[in-house]
Amino acid sequence: MEPELLIAFDSTQQALRAEMLLEYAGIEIDIRPTPKEITAGCSLTIAFAAADFPEVLRIVRNENVEIRGFFRPAADGYEPLEIQ
Repeated sequence: MEPELLIAFDSTQQALRAEMLLEYAGIEIDIRPTPKEITAGCSLTIAFAAADFPEVLRIVRNENVEIRGFFRPAADGYEPLEIQ
């Protein structure tokens, strides 16, 4: 199984906007409930393949999508992904 990353949001509106943009770009995503380890204002997260991260990051930045952050799997749940 390919590693997955998550995007967490503070608003449902931004989650749905990101969903539309990523699907339009042809990126395979999965909408999921936000894991309890991630503190966010929205109960939705978007999961996507780690290999798609550069394109997902480009879309989020270019379209000014407001996110809580990117997260990766860790031993005890999920941890924030540091972005340069």
